[in-house]
Amino acid sequence: MCHELKIKSVKLYKASSKLAKPISDATHTLSEISFIVFRIQLENGILGASYLLSFQYSPNAIIGALKDVIPVIRGFKANETGLVFQQLDGLAEYFGNQGVLRWSQAAVNIAMWDAWGKYLGQPVHRILGTQQEKVSIYGSGGWISYTIDELIEEVTGYANRGFKAVKIKVGSPKPGADLERLRLVREAVGDEVDIMMDANQGMDLPSAIRLSHGAKDLNIHWFEEPVHHQDFQAYEILKNQTGISLAMGEREYDTLPLRELATRNALDIWQPDILRIGGVEAWRESAALAKSFHLPVLPHYYKDYDVPLLCTVSNGIGAESFDWIDPLIDNPLVVQDGYAKPHDLPGWGFNFLDDQLTEIK
Repeated sequence: MCHELKIKSVKLYKASSKLAKPISDATHTLSEISFIVFRIQLENGILGASYLLSFQYSPNAIIGALKDVIPVIRGFKANETGLVFQQLDGLAEYFGNQGVLRWSQAAVNIAMWDAWGKYLGQPVHRILGTQQEKVSIYGSGGWISYTIDELIEEVTGYANRGFKAVKIKVGSPKPGADLERLRLVREAVGDEVDIMMDANQGMDLPSAIRLSHGAKDLNIHWFEEPVHHQDFQAYEILKNQTGISLAMGEREYDTLPLRELATRNALDIWQPDILRIGGVEAWRESAALAKSFHLPVLPHYYKDYDVPLLCTVSNGIGAESFDWIDPLIDNPLVVQDGYAKPHDLPGWGFNFLDDQLTEIK
């Protein structure tokens, strides 16, 4: 067993999802929807893989970070996720344990869990222990760059597919545009669908307060990243002055902001990003810390990893859904009546289609 579980080789690939035109939130314009796939092969031939959402940002930096880990992890066994994380953490300390080096640690970790699950013939969520069988899932998007027709088409499309909640972007530079868009979305989806709003850190505190007050009659479920993620005092003031539920966590590489905001009673939903936080164990540790503050977990973006992991914790309340990788993989998650169930197949339960991958040399 020991020899056959060892990591023999690693390959990197790029995959892309179709994007008709650039899309924008309050702080970024995205010109491509791209992914880097990190695939390991064990001595026994088993493949384990992970992916990260890369967009058009710093391709040489993230690819370089991923290439740097390859010689380090060869020879480790697929189940030695903690040992590998510690090894990479020590090597990353000089240039910093956050940023692209943390992403590379997480990519390794997630691929190792995939390979370990395939070796055992079990899904990751069963290895870790299942606490719930399905989780609610919301439709995400609502880009500021959308026309009103595009916005309404997207949110009604989610509602027609059985989603019970949608999230749209706010932080438009046009006065009154955010509130108008929110009102039109409420009219389009009715009162049975929850609406959330996400500023992607693109607002200042006075603007966030005005929007929160202005949208009170629209029954906004929560407000995500209204201001800079490290402006803890602003979160506290916004919460105290408006009472709106606040969500954040996707930018975080550790749990210090979670602890800071929770002690200020300025956070209602913790949103870890599995690539930034460091992988499976770090994700679950952050969920446990959130539970100690009686906070629910609703992670950022990676539904194909998050749905299984949410089923292993008691405070997981939902996942975010984009359809971007669905055409690129062999087994997309199915959403039914606003819920998604983890796959029953071993590991993470899905693989990228080889004809959608371009190897990175």
